[in-house]
Amino acid sequence: MTKQFRLENGLLKIGEIAKELSINQSTIRYYTEIGLLPVVETTESGYRLYDREETGRRISIIREINAVRMNLNQIKMKLA
Repeated sequence: MTKQFRLENGLLKIGEIAKELSINQSTIRYYTEIGLLPVVETTESGYRLYDREETGRRISIIREINAVRMNLNQIKMKLA
């Protein structure tokens, strides 16, 4: 899969999505581990790929919910 193909299809590596959404890569990894962010695909090299729109939507929701001080389990239930 080429970079151009990935970008045309809205699939971003963790560093790309972190930069685009102004969030730490470690935060994305953590949210992925606890089930808040889905990995769409994994490359042959082991890179996790995230859907640009879905990940952006979920991060936006997480930020809004965090603003009203909900914990991550409550956030997870809202995203389900």
